[in-house]
Amino acid sequence: MSDVKSPSFMQALVCFGGILAIIIVGAVAFQVSMHVLLMSSIMWTCSYSYFLGFRFSDLRNSMSGGISKGLSAIYIFVLIGVVIAAFMESGTIASLVYYSLDIIHPAVFLPAGFVLCSIMSVAVGTSFGTAGTAGVILIGVGATLGFPLPIVAGMVIAGATFGDKISPISDTTNLAAVAAGTDLYKHINSMMYTTVPTFIICLILFAFIGLEYATQAPDTAQIEAFRSAIDENFVVSAWTVLPILVMFGLSINKVPAEPAMLSSVIVAGVLAIVLQDRTLIDILGSLQDGFKTSTGHEGLDLLVNRGGIQSMMWTLSLALFALALGGILDVTGYLTVLLKKTLSNVKTVFSGMLTAMCTGLICCLSMGETYISIIVTSQLMKKKFEEMKFKPYLLSRSIEESTTLPSSLVPWSMPGAFYFGVLGVPVIEYAPWAILNYLNMFVSLGMAYFGYGIFKNRKD
Repeated sequence: MSDVKSPSFMQALVCFGGILAIIIVGAVAFQVSMHVLLMSSIMWTCSYSYFLGFRFSDLRNSMSGGISKGLSAIYIFVLIGVVIAAFMESGTIASLVYYSLDIIHPAVFLPAGFVLCSIMSVAVGTSFGTAGTAGVILIGVGATLGFPLPIVAGMVIAGATFGDKISPISDTTNLAAVAAGTDLYKHINSMMYTTVPTFIICLILFAFIGLEYATQAPDTAQIEAFRSAIDENFVVSAWTVLPILVMFGLSINKVPAEPAMLSSVIVAGVLAIVLQDRTLIDILGSLQDGFKTSTGHEGLDLLVNRGGIQSMMWTLSLALFALALGGILDVTGYLTVLLKKTLSNVKTVFSGMLTAMCTGLICCLSMGETYISIIVTSQLMKKKFEEMKFKPYLLSRSIEESTTLPSSLVPWSMPGAFYFGVLGVPVIEYAPWAILNYLNMFVSLGMAYFGYGIFKNRKD
């Protein structure tokens, strides 16, 4: 790479602008597949970088490096499909929906669901796992109660990403702390200053939104028909909750997500054989291709016919393209050049945090990948925060608030693609209702403007 030329500001701007033009024009104006748009963006970036002196082998290695940084998320993608199929086989999802329809009233559905997803995501440390389990249940319950699915999906994602942001066993939480060079629990503590107030505001807003539906009595006939369909096609039992309890228990005891999820799959498989009269061959087939049945009830069919390894292949392939593009942008240094002049004008706490958050957002929009966005933003801003005598956990907090949360609102991002695949609601439809994911940044910046929640070295 000795012949590589460092890109100028204009060269970096042209490359980055080309990527945004390809994605935005292709997606919005022509509804082109996101896979094709990301592949086109990779081709554009590679061609452009070639003329700066990068050899093809350099660019290929950068793509491979980008993919390797996101392998942990790819493993989770595959396992989520397996977990969903296993939970369908065991009757776990069906039983939880059955019981929920007995106790959930429209007036409290949204705030209760928000709290449930928040607790679950803190316990398991993954928003993907929460959306793939509790989220699927709440989508089914919400549809039966008459809630628009985008509102329910937004509530699920807001709660799921809340826990993913502050859980000590979350990969993004740990990555942000490591990238910024701070202690994990200092990082979590710093986020509490802004995340807890945002959580309370969201809880109140969801309660008010739910009141609109509280005046309308739920369709009892529809609910009874749904419950009858579940009762006819599944053995409803409290034992079916065991797989989720196993996953929770292992996660709380800091067992990594992968073995915790696989353990719950094994328990679910045993329950499927014992309770649901399923054979081992049936279960293995579902783990590959998803649970498939015809219950005679359209809503129940929509709820339970899902999961399996193959159901995650669309998301997985999109993730690979996003990771490859992120790897190229990281190695070629276009973002570094673009921010160089901006960083020289950062003088205050507010401008520093605003620049860090804008950097995180730009990374999410261009790369569509949370992990690389966290790493790149940290690399770009770490030295500036040190010069300004800020504690490193102020940087790690700013990074999480501008990457982990808003990445779920980017249609071509890995989280956006995942949530669409699991919940069946397009990103552009649920985004306005995922209130916490964008409100947290404004709360944090507002506090910074008035000097609250700022961490500097004591001697300064």
